[in-house]
Amino acid sequence: MTKKNGILSIIDRYLGYILVVPALILIALFSLYPIIQSLSFSLFDYQVNDQQKNGMFFNRRLNVRYLNEKIEHIDLYYTNFVIPELDEVEDEELILRIEAFIDQMNEKHEALLDRIGRDDIVKVSNRDLEEIEEYFVFLQRETASLNEGIDVPFANMWVEAIDTIVETLNDTQISNNFVGFENFKRLFKDKRLWNATKNTLIFTVVSVFFELILGLFLAMIMNQAMRGRGIVRTMSLIPWAIPTSVAALMWRYLYDGDAGFIAHLLAQIKVIDNSAVIITRSIPSMIAVIFADIWKTTPYMALMLLAGLQTIPQELYESSSIDGANRFQQFTRITLPLLKPSILVALLFRTLDAFRVHDLIQVLTNGGPGNATESLSIYSYKIMRSQMNYGYGAAIVLFMAVMVGLIAFFYIKVLGVKVRED
Repeated sequence: MTKKNGILSIIDRYLGYILVVPALILIALFSLYPIIQSLSFSLFDYQVNDQQKNGMFFNRRLNVRYLNEKIEHIDLYYTNFVIPELDEVEDEELILRIEAFIDQMNEKHEALLDRIGRDDIVKVSNRDLEEIEEYFVFLQRETASLNEGIDVPFANMWVEAIDTIVETLNDTQISNNFVGFENFKRLFKDKRLWNATKNTLIFTVVSVFFELILGLFLAMIMNQAMRGRGIVRTMSLIPWAIPTSVAALMWRYLYDGDAGFIAHLLAQIKVIDNSAVIITRSIPSMIAVIFADIWKTTPYMALMLLAGLQTIPQELYESSSIDGANRFQQFTRITLPLLKPSILVALLFRTLDAFRVHDLIQVLTNGGPGNATESLSIYSYKIMRSQMNYGYGAAIVLFMAVMVGLIAFFYIKVLGVKVRED
């Protein structure tokens, strides 16, 4: 019984830590690990589409699989194409030289693999590098000598192919691609990055501003005691409930120059020159993206502000009415001051979310036209997925993380955001 009480007292003492452990594990897995991984990528010139940079290498390596392919191709061209051509003109001496070269090439190749290993990519020492260089010099010298002696019809194309293979032997060597903070230095010289930053800031500031105004207006309407208030609240949340990619497809159709209702309506009332300019010109396309985001996310802002309005005691409004305060005075003297914590928290969450915008722009404009709506997340996605440059793409992602951190710091420290009031 005493032992049981001792265990219970220990659990009671450390219960808080025990309860926090699952959250810490999730934070480590889904927050800290991706940040550490991105930081490690950013320190290398890591490009998946470049066989010499498709990993993170501190030391020189040899791409054995790629080297084997080149040797096989040399053997293939001589055996299956050049020798049959020489056989037709009965150049037995050159055929014997080629066969002897192939045997010697394969023998040296096997000896090299026995020394350094047969994995796809192997780490090599300075002594290994010397042997590899000697092997490459041998291949270059012997193939050049053999190819000079080949002068028969239809053989030139195979000789050129062999020469090309031999010239690219050095591509099988993988150099150290650790670049330190060079990717971060590149950020400051990247005009496209700063254009994406400008687009992201414009999108964030304008969309969040209008979402706050409209969300507060909508929240105050939903907070009124009226018939059908539940239906109004439910209907107002429908845009937010629609998946962002689906909403973006819907707005893309509405903006379409051929069949889009909004595009033709704006053209009819002379707001735009013609129906095709909304997502084909810079300024209209940014406005179109911002408008779609406002429509989509205003209900989210309204929901958060409505929760704040629900905490304001109605007695304050009744007392102010007795004292002669009108609706505007009640709004400025009661509603806004007491709603400030909710407003700031809503602004914080919404600003961080808007700054990381991706799917809406990806589906609606893909950053176009001419990068006019390209956000930081879209730019980093293109660098990593289209160009397969994970090193520089990771540096952009970390730049975004710093920007998000600065925004959060500004709201929390400068504006004094508090989740709860003491």
